[in-house]
Amino acid sequence: MELSSVASMMSLGSLAIQRTSLCSLVFRVLQRLVGFTSGSLNKFCKDVHQPLTETIVGTSPELPQDVLMGIFATLEMPDFIRAGAVCPSWHSAYTSLRSLGQYKLWPCLLYTCESAGDSSACLYSLTERRSYKLTLPEPPIRSRCLIGSSHGWLLTVDERSEMHLLNPITCEQIALPSVTTLEHVKPIFDEYGVLHKYELSWLTGRTTHYSPPLIFALDKLRDEFHYKAFVFPDTSTGSYIVVLIHNPVRQISFARLGDDKWTWLPHHYIYCDCIYKDGLLYAVSITGDLHTFDLSGPTVAINTIISIHRDDYCEYAYIVESPSGDLLLIWRLFEDFKLEPDPGETVFWNTTKFRIYEVEAAGGKLKEINCLRDHVLFLGHNESLCLSAEEYPSLKANHVYFTDDNMLWTLGLKNNHRDMGILNLDDNSKEELVSSQLFSKFPAPIWITPDLKNMNLDSGAA
Repeated sequence: MELSSVASMMSLGSLAIQRTSLCSLVFRVLQRLVGFTSGSLNKFCKDVHQPLTETIVGTSPELPQDVLMGIFATLEMPDFIRAGAVCPSWHSAYTSLRSLGQYKLWPCLLYTCESAGDSSACLYSLTERRSYKLTLPEPPIRSRCLIGSSHGWLLTVDERSEMHLLNPITCEQIALPSVTTLEHVKPIFDEYGVLHKYELSWLTGRTTHYSPPLIFALDKLRDEFHYKAFVFPDTSTGSYIVVLIHNPVRQISFARLGDDKWTWLPHHYIYCDCIYKDGLLYAVSITGDLHTFDLSGPTVAINTIISIHRDDYCEYAYIVESPSGDLLLIWRLFEDFKLEPDPGETVFWNTTKFRIYEVEAAGGKLKEINCLRDHVLFLGHNESLCLSAEEYPSLKANHVYFTDDNMLWTLGLKNNHRDMGILNLDDNSKEELVSSQLFSKFPAPIWITPDLKNMNLDSGAA
């Protein structure tokens, strides 16, 4: 598999060998958008087969900026970046779209591998079936846990169990409030006043009996405490909200960027997934409860949308907004697993099916859906996505693209089997997403939608 770097994608000189295929791609899109005749298309394709230097100085015919922007807005991120380096007019279109944020966000698989080095990650394009190497800031990405991705940002936990936001495309990094500002974590200092351990309490909003706290080394707390995290744009303030699902029993805390501490939501627990929609935080639990939290006021208002009793057992639930605005709840089912293997065998778990329900919020009911039609799901430790296969033609309609988000890796199984693949909802058949030889098992591969936006929050920059 070919491995390129984002740095080389953005280097003008490196485009010489890629330019013909890139231009061909652009003009194929152009033909589809504006209905070029074959003769017109052939003339343009002939024109771009001149030396690169001639194209750069503008001797070939130039398309209007609005047409170029319309084309570039459909490109996947690697092609979008490369197109911006071809010539001045293309760079101008690229810069305009980037400043406006009007480019297409394609899901990619982010993973690490030993051959790429400790400070590099790889971005796998589903469209191109190739990977790009990303060199990332310290601490080394292979030493971090990846506990979430939202809006182009990774949420990571380092070897001191502290959290960062990281944009792997722009390399912007933002330190989040210290883990010691969470309600359940207290710092323990040695005789010299140096932090060397954490104390984790088992407090919940419904605690009825006392359980003694546990003590963890700095690098071990993350194995027990952090589960899943998200970052959501907050349109009411123009800032961002970070939401963390954490132990004990998967409770929720949140912080706005710029805050110096986390705020605990003690009302419920056993949450699996969240989204932020119309100013409300939606959170789904494995018990089938769906709650909303209004975080805009001085006190948090909570509302129960759905509370049901599920007959099937499922350790993982997801909530996602469809392209039409409907809310979907998804249960991930495991019917093929061995958690207590015989001697010589290994622990494994395999996803066998997904059950999908549409939320009928007015009646507090769920309607089961057996087919997604032309929609596609991306599930795992990422913010759950539901996309249209018509808008993303390289994706398979009525399929689920899933990665491993099983909590068992926190129990010493970091280097075990990874449960990931593409599941056909028609018959529950599965196919391999990428070869297991491609990626390291820790940190686990994760979906991300690469984005070129920076937050530019100097107060929180790492």
